[in-house]
Amino acid sequence: MTNLFINFVQAIDKVALPTKFMLLQGDEPHPLCLIAAEELQNYLQNQTEWDHNFGLNDETGVVIGKMFGVLIVQNSKKEIGYLAAFSGKLAGTNNHSKFVPPIFDLLTANSFLNKGMEELNTINAEIKELKAEQTLNKEQIDQFKIKRKQHSIALQNKIFDQYYFLNQAGEEKSLKDIFSKAGYRNPPAGAGECAGPKLLQYAFQYQLKPLALTEFWWGLSPKSATWKHKKFYACCKEKCEPILAHMLVGLE
Repeated sequence: MTNLFINFVQAIDKVALPTKFMLLQGDEPHPLCLIAAEELQNYLQNQTEWDHNFGLNDETGVVIGKMFGVLIVQNSKKEIGYLAAFSGKLAGTNNHSKFVPPIFDLLTANSFLNKGMEELNTINAEIKELKAEQTLNKEQIDQFKIKRKQHSIALQNKIFDQYYFLNQAGEEKSLKDIFSKAGYRNPPAGAGECAGPKLLQYAFQYQLKPLALTEFWWGLSPKSATWKHKKFYACCKEKCEPILAHMLVGLE
């Protein structure tokens, strides 16, 4: 068994289990999801293990609100608990003790992403230096811009190649295959890093039966978005819908 299976603090013996797998129904999660979300929010409010600027406590610097998710699961002993996850990275990293890991960790030391970003920064520095010179370097600048675009595309494709998703039957599909069959030319950037797919992937890996899933926003909203603190949201359509179409196969 996995130590990321979280037992409920509150009593849940009087709460009926869902008869089929449940996502958000309108604006309301399943009652077990409400309890799990409340417990997770209490942890977020009081934990001292890491520091992330959610914009809730007069922190200085860039405010980064975050989407969190809880997945109600049943283990092999028929015990009911839940898993927790966050979208993207939290406090500058992908791994925290209470949360399921990413599908693929891009932030490991000496990863191809770090090396690729270093090369991209070098190209940007070359372009900046050429622009600062008083001589005409338009042809050289254009060549560096082409090189930068090619490098960015190759790096993004290499990222996509690392993501594979399971379903209940143990069937695995690549991110590219999932989005290609859904009619996309390419997956959107960040696909596979949302809380929902992370939670389901972990449940399938450790033979935990998924019962209900919900996500909520924690923190202040980015200026361009409309996320509200503590409000529940459906899994995003652009990044998650094609992935979940595969991952939920076999679940009633």
